[in-house]
Amino acid sequence: MFSLEIVTLARLLVDEARERSLRIVTAESCTGGLVAGAICMVSGASDVFERGYVTYSNRAKQELLGIPGDLIADLGAVSEPVARMMAEGALENSNAHISVAITGVAGPGGGTPMKPVGTVHIATARTNHGLMHRQEYFELEDREGIQLAAVQSALQMLRDRLT
Repeated sequence: MFSLEIVTLARLLVDEARERSLRIVTAESCTGGLVAGAICMVSGASDVFERGYVTYSNRAKQELLGIPGDLIADLGAVSEPVARMMAEGALENSNAHISVAITGVAGPGGGTPMKPVGTVHIATARTNHGLMHRQEYFELEDREGIQLAAVQSALQMLRDRLT
């Protein structure tokens, strides 16, 4: 299902989070739960994985993560502020210590000149350690490739935040 790189990252993430007694929460839009799925493929993930939100629709982002509708209307769901608020909202609405949020345009449609297909925003939040954001642009041919590239980037970003 997942590449060796993704499986390895997920395994390292689970092991390192366990060593630090940290729980993880995910908030995903364009990846549709794939980050949570990669983590949960690791035996023992239940020690560290608290929950995952798949907030594909704008309404779900509002209802489950507390993203203001005005913010989404003004900037679009695929934006740095929305990704940051998704990460914060997931952390606030869980018993986790660290979160990752992903929103993007996986394609093949939906892109615009300002937000072409392959544009992905990833944010992490950690209790008492603030927020980090990264904008990625994955120049890949297909939706699955973009989604899996985003998963790999999100897992690495989570690992980076553990230290």
